[in-house]
Amino acid sequence: MTDTDYRDPDALLARAGVGGNPDRDQHFLIDDRVLDRVPTYATEIDADLRHVLEVGAGTGALTDRLLAVADRVTAIERDPELAAFLREEFAAEIDAGRLTVLEGDALEVELPEFTASISNLPYGISSEIVFRLLPRGVPLVLMFQREFADRMAADPGSDDYGRLSVTAGHYADVEVVEPVPKEAFRPPPAVESAIVRTTPREPDYAVPDDEAFMDLVRAIFTQRRKTIRNAIRNTAHISGLSDPEAVVDAAGEDLMRKRAGDVTPEEFAKLARLAAEVGDP
Repeated sequence: MTDTDYRDPDALLARAGVGGNPDRDQHFLIDDRVLDRVPTYATEIDADLRHVLEVGAGTGALTDRLLAVADRVTAIERDPELAAFLREEFAAEIDAGRLTVLEGDALEVELPEFTASISNLPYGISSEIVFRLLPRGVPLVLMFQREFADRMAADPGSDDYGRLSVTAGHYADVEVVEPVPKEAFRPPPAVESAIVRTTPREPDYAVPDDEAFMDLVRAIFTQRRKTIRNAIRNTAHISGLSDPEAVVDAAGEDLMRKRAGDVTPEEFAKLARLAAEVGDP
């Protein structure tokens, strides 16, 4: 398929009879050049595209391009009218077994097994959906608010580094691969956007289990301005530690003097291991 064979994004909006609704988190990506590039961020790392999951399919401009590179696509759309439009617009692809349209909330529907996700996400569910997709261990190419993208890819010690950075980095290498201007959308959002690519990998450290690790990271970052010593003591109700003082004593003074924004994922993993050994007798 050549670029000229793709459905025109503006024509799709016209046929669907929609113009986007910021109050419903609807900002349709209409820039052909950006739309054309989005799937390439998956193909250039040889991602397995046998079954691609698209969250927030809208009027199908990106869906159209995904069908050109994927064997199968499952498109999730919350808006009933847009879901109905997709079923009509892509009836041939659905009949051929290449496209499935799931109507519902992406945070609530049962997700199929998929080999990659490529999506222009509704920004209001960015955090929740990325925490749902990352543990699947497949490549992701996702559109976010630029601020969220920067936080997702941030390094320890930077202003953007936080719980999101540690969580995302636990599952994958994270790259901000392209900034996207407001003008690429209709209606334009109030913020700049960016495309993020995650490539799954195993972390360089061991944790007792992912859930305990995430709970501890979440707890400590609720008190990011405190020293780790005080953050551990103050958040046992979040982390579930029965004996936070034992973790403080075992961790060592250098780590306890740090603040969350300067603690590396490896050091958080050390704290999680100590929590399992001495913090929950």
